[in-house]
Amino acid sequence: MTDQTKTRFPAPLYAAAGAGDLAVQQLRKLPAVVNELSERAAASLRVYNEQAGTKAAELRETASTTDFTALRGNAASVATSFAQIAQDRAVAAYTALVARGERVVGTGVVEAADVVNADIEATEAPAAIEAKPAPKPRKRTTTK
Repeated sequence: MTDQTKTRFPAPLYAAAGAGDLAVQQLRKLPAVVNELSERAAASLRVYNEQAGTKAAELRETASTTDFTALRGNAASVATSFAQIAQDRAVAAYTALVARGERVVGTGVVEAADVVNADIEATEAPAAIEAKPAPKPRKRTTTK
């Protein structure tokens, strides 16, 4: 993971700040991306409608000649390698988010935390407050 040498905040805090900053950056791009994707989808739909019959025939022929036993044998090893790649990418993404969060939060916050901690240490402990003894319960008088 990440080594924390200069900061007092935990890495997950920085990762959350980095993720928030990245989300804001990506959300600003969203309207342009939506327009581009809708245009591409309309163009692709026209092309796919024209080629659907031919593609279906090709897929039927491929399915009839495929050795599914061999595919099942390779699936476990391929899945393991993909899992390792995904884990490596996740660690790299987390590290990048921590670094981004450290830039977002900045060193000013760390310096402010140091000042607050110094103030807390310099403040005298409050004087002890003595508790008053509890009042004695009253005796109830019964009337007959």
